[in-house]
Amino acid sequence: MEQSSKVRKSGITAIMIVVVALLTGLTFAATGAAQGQGQGPCKEDAAKFCKDVQPGGGRIMKCMKEHENELSPACKQRIAEVKKGVREFREACQDDAMKLCQDVKPGGGRIVRCLKEHENELSPECKAKMEKGRKRNR
Repeated sequence: MEQSSKVRKSGITAIMIVVVALLTGLTFAATGAAQGQGQGPCKEDAAKFCKDVQPGGGRIMKCMKEHENELSPACKQRIAEVKKGVREFREACQDDAMKLCQDVKPGGGRIVRCLKEHENELSPECKAKMEKGRKRNR
């Protein structure tokens, strides 16, 4: 494999990690982990353990991670489901991101936006995961 291909592939892998982190954060927030928001199974845990944490910048997620051994079973289960979904998304969409979004600078949701812009070109697996994520976050 040529050097530029190796660099590009490692760059895209890093981009997919950012995408996964973004999706994790969005989905985690959708579980109700953000203080005072949502009705998900983590809402009470966030209020209990992270009530003094300023929302934004991943601070609530970091706080919840610090208390993961103390979280309720329902919250732990929801987090496990989210992690599984993120893994599945990464597996389904990594090749599409490498092919369609290789020149997109990571951050700010640009990779996800790129994938959405190329929705008609996505693999069936990635398209299905994108649709599933859209339905979940409505």
